[in-house]
Amino acid sequence: MSPMAIVGAAESERIGKVPELSALQLHIDAALRAIEDSGIPPELIDGIATAGHPPIDVAHYLGIRPNYVDGTRVGGCSFLAHVRHACAAIQAGHCTAVLVTHGQSGRSRIGMTYPDPGAESMHGQFEAPFGTTGPVSMLPLNVLRYMKDVGLTHEQLAGVVVAQRQWAQRNPRAFKRELLTVDDVLNSPYITYPLHAPECCLVTDAGGAVIVMEAGAATALGVRKPLVHIRGSGEASETPMITTMEDLTSSQAFRTSGQLAFQSAGITPEDVDHLMIYDAFAHLPILGLEDLGFVGGGEAGAFIAEGRTAPGGQLPMNTNGGGLAYTHTGMYGMFAILESVRQIRNEAAAQVEDVRVSVAHGIGGMFNHAATLVLSSEAA
Repeated sequence: MSPMAIVGAAESERIGKVPELSALQLHIDAALRAIEDSGIPPELIDGIATAGHPPIDVAHYLGIRPNYVDGTRVGGCSFLAHVRHACAAIQAGHCTAVLVTHGQSGRSRIGMTYPDPGAESMHGQFEAPFGTTGPVSMLPLNVLRYMKDVGLTHEQLAGVVVAQRQWAQRNPRAFKRELLTVDDVLNSPYITYPLHAPECCLVTDAGGAVIVMEAGAATALGVRKPLVHIRGSGEASETPMITTMEDLTSSQAFRTSGQLAFQSAGITPEDVDHLMIYDAFAHLPILGLEDLGFVGGGEAGAFIAEGRTAPGGQLPMNTNGGGLAYTHTGMYGMFAILESVRQIRNEAAAQVEDVRVSVAHGIGGMFNHAATLVLSSEAA
């Protein structure tokens, strides 16, 4: 199999509050910047993938007539899945270069489209009647069970925010850059018990895009930036409803996706220099660290509280500030990919020294789906 790589990557010019651009325009802004970043001829792009707007809308706006279209929408990790699918499509000869785009006006609500699961859906029939109608009322089910069964403390949970604010403080583009202490977090208002406001994701406007190509073809074209090789990938689903998870303290989808990605890359957690774990809420990195195998069961809370993932720690994680401090449009996975790319290229705002292997991991919906990418400065 030919090595695959991300050859272009960019965000919209502005993130955070961008009321002058619609969600679709945020797609386009990021896409044009990713094309410029790559240096490849735009007419070479013959594949399109996105989860926010119909991919044909994005292609038409850009003047692209794709041979390959991927509209997979499995929540915030959709874009990691798109990269995986793009590699398979290119390997199969269906296309040459796939543009993966994202744009959401999560804060300004300009041109937003959301699918309604409807009363006839599984969620509509079996969860919504009991009042669990959105992330802030559903995802805390996991952390409450985890705290009861494993012994995670409120202080350890707040430590996730403390660590990520330390990274965000180094990033001029981060929406929330103010340093916080554990006491600051615990003295802030609750959104849904046991989650305080800083332990819940931001609501922002932003766009992002990446371009996937076969590494040899990209090198022959003379792309502008160092290739970011896609060493491995995985994805998995568990259940359409959080209330039917096998175990609220551990995600089967997380475990399977991570195992597939690590196996395909031929690495173990010990080989990883940098990590991005989707953090719509503060407990997601805790479950992610354990389910991906970086620490043992019940160990992640203390691991983070001890500063192991913060600046200077042994496993730099969510170095852009994450969805808790950098940006979170509603679907965050694209920004995890982009920070992994920046770290490998040595162009991140809070750059970690000598990043050769970075893992980006995302959740889809309420633990419905997961996707994982292993990215590297080298093909193998």
